[in-house]
Amino acid sequence: MRRVFLKNSIAAALATSISPFALAQANGPREGQHYRRVDAVPTDNPKKIEVIEFFWYGCNHCFSLEASLNDWVKKLGPDVDFRKEHVGFPQAIKHQQLFFTLKALGVDAQVSPQVFEAIHKERKMLSQISDMADLVVKNGIDRKKFMDTFDSFSVKTRMRNSVNLADKYKIDGVPLFAINGKFVTAPSMAGGNGAALQVVDLLIGQERSGRKG
Repeated sequence: MRRVFLKNSIAAALATSISPFALAQANGPREGQHYRRVDAVPTDNPKKIEVIEFFWYGCNHCFSLEASLNDWVKKLGPDVDFRKEHVGFPQAIKHQQLFFTLKALGVDAQVSPQVFEAIHKERKMLSQISDMADLVVKNGIDRKKFMDTFDSFSVKTRMRNSVNLADKYKIDGVPLFAINGKFVTAPSMAGGNGAALQVVDLLIGQERSGRKG
């Protein structure tokens, strides 16, 4: 079984006000510690700086990141393409299928927050398609349309493509960010949620400067 970043001991350490990244900020994030370089992965649009968050609905650390991530995304420049990819770890496959069903229906932004709330606040695991359907129906989505899309070829193709992408980045835990096909960072590497977003910002700036040069 693949692991989820930020075990309890690490999470406790991150609850303190000073993160390892904050202590190292004067010198900037260090490659190999706060982020790592990966073998080049092709991006969807070479004209934009691509940022991907790999996540899992069932990951409590992904849930804790959501609020600050949503605020951060609103401030991204027009030269940045951000998207989320739901991992297909063995314990996450049904949730991955739910995510790509919501994307296919064009309601992922609307319903994903409700999925997170159901799992992490209401303690509903949403491991059965009937439970998923009940949730989306409450959000105004036709049950039959949801069920048909859930088992569609296009959704299963998106799932396979996402698994292949995660394999290219060698992802074994979430949450994790991939930056422009070159780097990855995570709260567990940077020293917390805010620190990880700072590292992503700095790497975006690095990519932006490289393009100007």
